Amino acid sequence: MRLVTYVAGGRPRVGLLEDGRVVDVGFDGDMVAFIEAGAPVSGREPVPDARLLAPLRPRSMRDFLTFEGHMRNALGRLGRPIPEEWYEVPAFYKGMPDTVIGPEEEIPWPHYTDRLDHELELAAIIGREGKDIPREEAREYIFGYTIWNDLSARDVQARELPVGMGPSKAKDWDGSNVLGPCIVTADELDASDLLMRVRVNGEVWGEDSSANMHHGFADLIAYASLAQTIYPGEVFGSGTAAGGSGLELDRWLEEGDLVEMEIEGIGVLRNRVGRKGG
Repeated sequence: MRLVTYVAGGRPRVGLLEDGRVVDVGFDGDMVAFIEAGAPVSGREPVPDARLLAPLRPRSMRDFLTFEGHMRNALGRLGRPIPEEWYEVPAFYKGMPDTVIGPEEEIPWPHYTDRLDHELELAAIIGREGKDIPREEAREYIFGYTIWNDLSARDVQARELPVGMGPSKAKDWDGSNVLGPCIVTADELDASDLLMRVRVNGEVWGEDSSANMHHGFADLIAYASLAQTIYPGEVFGSGTAAGGSGLELDRWLEEGDLVEMEIEGIGVLRNRVGRKGG
């Protein structure tokens, strides 16, 4: 299934994308509740003039760093090697669910940064509750996949990282996380080798494959669930694909830029950059 959250003159509802149109699934609740309920589809009523929103308001967001190519590109610009620990530990930081926006929404440019950057990521949505999940069973906990544009204020990030507390205002502002356009359920998508591409104003800035994740989603789930319960509706990000950010190219977003992130089998997440401080 290709699941969406849409609005058409009323409150947001869960729908399906079928043949390029939105159909309602007959569920009275949001996407997280739909996942918790076992994804029950009780109808397929076409919805004219539906507008897509972010496919879900995540219960939580964990973002990892799994692409060695991105690490080499980003750290190489700083003259730094990849830490040995990176190869052993799938570390993550936590994002803020209330910052999420969806496809076609304008990307807010916070007034305090001059270097706004995009980050192309594949995201897995958790579908089952679990704790201390063995790696060999972890994929059974994935409900589906979507695209995540994890925006960054790079000049702010450079000031914050030496403190050792992880990203804060480099990552957290209204609209700093974009998800969409849909969730493709895990039974319909093999995420082991998906082409990932980012375009800015129609020009390809970078592309990679999910096959190049050093830590796979099974590793991420097993690590995050150590002594901690994970729940349906949580989002796990792959981290930035190689070439998936402007930082790696020393190219930066500008007001009005159209950013398109495409992942094979999922679709295109499209957003335009707003005015700085707007």
